Amino acid sequence: MADLARVAALQMCTGVSAPANLASAERLLREARARGAVVACLPENFLIMGHAEADKLAVAEDYGDGPVQTRLAELARELGLWIVAGTLPIRTDEPARVAASVLVYDARGECVARYDKIHLFDVDIPGRVEQYRESASVRPGEATVCVDTPAGRLGLSVCYDLRFPELYRALAAAGAEWFCVPSAFTAPTGRAHWRTLLRARAIENLAWVVAPAQSGFHENGRETHGESLIVEPWGAVVARLPRGTGVVCADFDLVQQRGLRQSFPCQSHRRLPD
Repeated sequence: MADLARVAALQMCTGVSAPANLASAERLLREARARGAVVACLPENFLIMGHAEADKLAVAEDYGDGPVQTRLAELARELGLWIVAGTLPIRTDEPARVAASVLVYDARGECVARYDKIHLFDVDIPGRVEQYRESASVRPGEATVCVDTPAGRLGLSVCYDLRFPELYRALAAAGAEWFCVPSAFTAPTGRAHWRTLLRARAIENLAWVVAPAQSGFHENGRETHGESLIVEPWGAVVARLPRGTGVVCADFDLVQQRGLRQSFPCQSHRRLPD
């Protein structure tokens, strides 16, 4: 693993057509590789944002088998690129509910990690006639997941997970040097909380945070906040894409990060019980 590693966050405005969305993701992955990224991160729901939450069931795949997973593996291998693909609908033993899974592919095209979103978005947006019941079509995950990548040890999470700092503390305790937060934040909650929460997770854990986002007005009528960010371990935003589709990159300085953790060892000072 090199001391400097370039990581990309990909921003999309996913629609109702899975083939069209996959083609858009492929274009952005190729752009990320052309810009020197060794790891590229896709946003939540990159494959489909249907007219109804249950629309994802029609494009769900069995884990390890299916045309979307096959294509992601092919792209990773062809481009020599690690891909953090989050999220894909993966079938469970419940016909009406899938897992919202982040799949990580290494540069050989092997799927080396899977994380199922733990915290599900069952909320009414304050001040708006806007509600979400993600648990109606998604089964929550139960396990934290870290994986070693060319950019350091990665702790996986998704969107609403961001509001639960104990998850990131557990990932940091498992050695995570950076977090990926593929998201589809609503416009009002994004304006209020998105950047603050991402910077907090970075500062609390002295970790890089990469947050690829959905952005704009979608075919299903939903508006997402966008503002894909990369935040360095001291809390500064080093890359930002406010709206639209595209790619932002940052070079992780892992030596500097480890020095920071040694000189400012707040993780080891923690006194509260787990």
